[in-house]
Amino acid sequence: MKLAALISGGKDSSFAIVKAFQEGHEVTHLVTIKPANPDSYMFHSANIHLTEMISQACGIPLISETSSGEKEKELDDLKKALSRVKVDGVAAGAIESEYQTSRVRRICEEMGFTMYAPLWHHEPESLLREMIKCMDIRMVKVAAAGMDESWLGRRFDEKMIEDLKALNRKYRIHIAGEGGEYETLVLDAPYYRKRINLLEVEKAWMGDYGVMKIIRAELGEK
Repeated sequence: MKLAALISGGKDSSFAIVKAFQEGHEVTHLVTIKPANPDSYMFHSANIHLTEMISQACGIPLISETSSGEKEKELDDLKKALSRVKVDGVAAGAIESEYQTSRVRRICEEMGFTMYAPLWHHEPESLLREMIKCMDIRMVKVAAAGMDESWLGRRFDEKMIEDLKALNRKYRIHIAGEGGEYETLVLDAPYYRKRINLLEVEKAWMGDYGVMKIIRAELGEK
């Protein structure tokens, strides 16, 4: 299938693209929605501006739309973006969120697209272990019990997964972040032609949650 891939810059949407290529699909466009509301129900917002650099890194054109981030109305912004592509399907990185998945599925049905969700209902720990083998993933936002400023900027590796499992046992957080516990940024993936190098970051801690903002970054050789 020819696919338009929904992308936020985070691990799940990026890994859905990895899967698409592995399964022989063609990703012709990246599609991102930039919500004004950082607490959007549908769309990731942390460092969303870097999707433009991701598009440059992998050589896949980006279609972006800004959105108020207002619940339900933000779906119209996604439809507007998808109306600009001629593809067979839409790739999404959903794992367990019924709220997001049901709405993307409905839009696909309305617009005549097939929804491609290769991570849907896969076991979270297995997915994370697959991801760290092929992607450079960094933690850029945390908002969960047991997570402090030291988590910001960490690279996902085996130690990170074990730490997330410990927090799951103690606080019941979702290890893949499906409850909004954290957000991520992918600096390199198999379909990137160049990797993203971070030059300047700023960490902000707001009592019980924090964000690592990317101030400057550049593309570098892999």
